[in-house]
Amino acid sequence: MECTVRWQRDGMSFVAETGSGHLVAMDGSPDGGGRNLAPRPMEMVLLGTGGCTAYDVVLILKRGRHEVTGCDVALVAERAAEDPKVFTRIEFRFTVRGKGLRRDVVERAVKLSHDKYCSASAMLAKTASIETTLEVIDEGS
Repeated sequence: MECTVRWQRDGMSFVAETGSGHLVAMDGSPDGGGRNLAPRPMEMVLLGTGGCTAYDVVLILKRGRHEVTGCDVALVAERAAEDPKVFTRIEFRFTVRGKGLRRDVVERAVKLSHDKYCSASAMLAKTASIETTLEVIDEGS
């Protein structure tokens, strides 16, 4: 895996190009010289983690032939006060929708993501306490 990050020479904006050919913009906060035009780099770390675990949960449920129709993950994080300002606490708030979905099946998918598959949350768990809440919404059979 690889990427290139280029400073845009105007404020603190950067454009990253991924090895798979996608572009992502990042910017700093105004108090750090940025213009608030794009997500902060640490927001990208957090949203990447949410994407990683949501991907896992949906894939696990689909492979188990469960009819999942939606998966949202809201992440709320706290960071250390001193540099490096690592994440110290992250709450994952899952809302999973489907037809005939059982809570225990979804809990297992979330646990498998965190314990085995999501490399992003595994890395962040080295510095942050991880908390998870789960809401399962049955949309009928």
